[in-house]
Parts: sequence; structure tokens; C-alpha cells
Amino acid sequence: MHIRTITYFLDSGYPLDDERFVAAGRAVSEVKDALVEAGYVVQTTRLALSPFPRVLAGADPGRLVQLALDLEAACFVHKVDYATLGPARPADGPAWYLAIPEALRATEHVFASALIAEPATGVSLPAVRWAAEVIQRCATLTPDGFGNLRFAALANVPPGSPFFPAAYHDGGAPVLSIGVEAADLAVTACAEAASLADARARLVRAVEEHAARLTKAARKLGGGRGLRFGGIDFTLAPFPEAARSLGAALERLTGQPLGQHGTLAAAAFLADSLDRATRSVPHVGFSGLFFPVLEDAVLAARAAEGRLTVADLLLYSTVCGAGLDTVPLPGDTDSGALAAILLDVAALALRVNKPLTARLMPLPGKQPGDEVNFNFAYFAPSRVLAARAGGLTGLLGSDESFDLAPRQR
Repeated sequence: MHIRTITYFLDSGYPLDDERFVAAGRAVSEVKDALVEAGYVVQTTRLALSPFPRVLAGADPGRLVQLALDLEAACFVHKVDYATLGPARPADGPAWYLAIPEALRATEHVFASALIAEPATGVSLPAVRWAAEVIQRCATLTPDGFGNLRFAALANVPPGSPFFPAAYHDGGAPVLSIGVEAADLAVTACAEAASLADARARLVRAVEEHAARLTKAARKLGGGRGLRFGGIDFTLAPFPEAARSLGAALERLTGQPLGQHGTLAAAAFLADSLDRATRSVPHVGFSGLFFPVLEDAVLAARAAEGRLTVADLLLYSTVCGAGLDTVPLPGDTDSGALAAILLDVAALALRVNKPLTARLMPLPGKQPGDEVNFNFAYFAPSRVLAARAGGLTGLLGSDESFDLAPRQR
């Protein structure tokens, strides 16, 4: 198991306070050194701000580009790999959402997000459309459509998750959390097990053992700094090779290619096993299963074979997932179609009461079935998925917000 990210959550005004970045850089460096000494590979260190309209309170949205540049420079100086501006929120208004693409264009290591649904305020139809417009604009930041790697729409996602682009701080004292790349634990547990009960026991045991080691290191180094340890996001995040593929673990359970009936049950089984494992450990964020199409070798292959659709990914999110992640879509998918997809994610997140995200990637010039092959170590080759969506012209095309209470038994 690798460590995907050590994420430091920082509350800052603007201009940025350099002393706080000095403390952040030292903290993540010390935790990284401790985890490496404990035998882990740490892939990235990251920093997450509070929602950027709050950071820039009283300023014009046009200041976001300079904030992004300053944030990237501060992280470079203090040896933090990536940073996020946090989300725009429905109450902030459209100008803050639509400032995001230019901030991403001006930087290389800065992420951002946009909230489209929260339990307190419901689904914001205007925010859904604003986020769809951001996705469409980010698709043109580079010729290959890679810009949307650094943007996601968030539904029912609270602060504190260490994974990007979802990470953001809720203010106050700094927090440090860890996000793991744990899909290989599920692959090993399922491959070596003689029964379902054995597979579950192996996975639970592996998670608990790693959690104890990680928690000990993080708390020891953070306690003397007034730095709170937020917990571990023990999501079964994959890497694009079979030994670290969530899809491979699911196929070991079903004995069938991913996307066939039985996949939902396999996903539910792994998610339930992970829930049991994390009851006794400090966990945060999603702590579930990720289905990032382009980041998982088996998911990417099954999507290329036509076995996996956007609707399938949403279905699996009902029992376990984190939403729609790194989903390659046709380049001519318009903002109306993107909004319809985002609306489904938002409604699902509130109705089943779980955090979901949407990182959609319309690829310029690409049509359904076209090859996708980025020169990026974290992506596997695949093909463009079809988007079965059009613009919303009925009552859901209005400027309203609406409540969705979680279903009661």
C-alpha cells in the first residue's frame, strides 16, 4: 500500500501568510520522512485552503488568478507538491465559479472545485449549471482536454478529505490528514482468500494494521505543533496496473468482467468490509471505493471494451463509490448535457447521504469509442464513453434549489 497524499489544511487570508506556509512545509516534510522510514512510498504532499471566496473576502473574483499564482509559488518554495483553492459555493454566485478556469490556466499544480449540493441547502440548479460551464471551459485549457483533471464538482462533500480536487478546510487551526492508495489490499485479500469470510477478514486485518502504523507516526509529529490529526481516508484508490486495481479485486470476487451483473454486489461487499475495518480507526473523507476510469487499469480496459458506462458508475456509487471520476467524454458534450450528469450525482449524494464528486473530462475532437491515451503515469489507456444526456428543459431547468432528504427506513 502506498500513501497517495499527505494533505495539510490551512486557514489563510489574502495576501498569504508566509509563516503559516513555513509551518505547513515543515509539518508535511516531517510526516513524509516518518512514513518513508516506516516503509511507505509517499507519492505527493498537498495543501488545501478554505473556500477561495472566503480567502478573498471583499475582493473581486478576478483576483483568483493572482491567488492561484501566489499559492503555487508558496508551495514551490516550501516543497509542497500540489495545492487546492477549495470550492466555490452556491451562495458565492456565478462569477466565482466562472473565475476557476483562468486560475487553472495560469498554474500547473493548483486545483479547485465547486459545490453543487449540500444537506443544509439542497441541490442548487444554478450551481449545477455553473459547474457544468466550468467543466466545458476547462476542457479547452489544453488541446488534449487534460485541464479537468484539476477540477471537480462536489455534492455533499464536507471539509477534511485529503484527496484532490475534493479537499478543502473549514477554517480554524491547521489539520493534517492522510489519503492512501489501498486498492492493492483488496486485490491481495481476494486473491489469497479461500472464502468470502476469509477475504473480508484479510482486508479488515490489513486496514487495521496499516491504520495503527500511520496514526502513530502522524500523531507523534503533529502533537507538538498544535496541529490536529484529521484521520486517514482509507479509500481503495487504485493505480493503473493490475496488482493495484480496484477492478481486479472486483473481478476476483465475481469471476466475471467488470460491468456484468454481480459487480454491484462485489462493490457492496468490499465497501462493507472497509466500513468494518475503519470503525475502530480515525478515518476521514470518503473512506470507500473509487471508480476513476482512467486511473485504474481494469476499469479503463472494460470501458474501452464497452462493458462499462456512465450509468454503471453511478449505480455502483449507490453502494460504495465516490461518484464519477476521470470519466472521458466526447469533446462536443455541451454544458447542458454536463449539467444533467452533475444533477444525477447531486441528487444521489443527498438521497443516499454520502459524499460524491464528478470529475468529468470532455476531450476536444473525440467521439464515443475513440482511443484515449494520455502521457501521464497515473492514467491507463481507454476509450471515450458516451454521454446519454441532453439539456434539461423541464422544471429541472429552472433557477430553483430543492431539498432532498435522505431516505428513511
